[in-house]
Amino acid sequence: MTDPVKDPSGTPKRRPRQRKQVLLRLDPLVYEALARWAGDELRSANAQIEFLLRRALAEAGRLPKDTGPLPRRGRPPVSEP
Repeated sequence: MTDPVKDPSGTPKRRPRQRKQVLLRLDPLVYEALARWAGDELRSANAQIEFLLRRALAEAGRLPKDTGPLPRRGRPPVSEP
């Protein structure tokens, strides 16, 4: 969790969350299957793992309510002139 901080107007504001780094050891064949699946869905293996973990947590009713959306990956959209 993040602690609320106050902006100059005195309104509590949340600090941005840092993404956690986790070392994950997988069977090489499991990783290859995961990487192929991720490629089919235009995701990185890391993004696919996070997607699957979030889905499993949600299905089990264990995803925290204040969990933000998955971060957008890749190049930012081109702004129109």
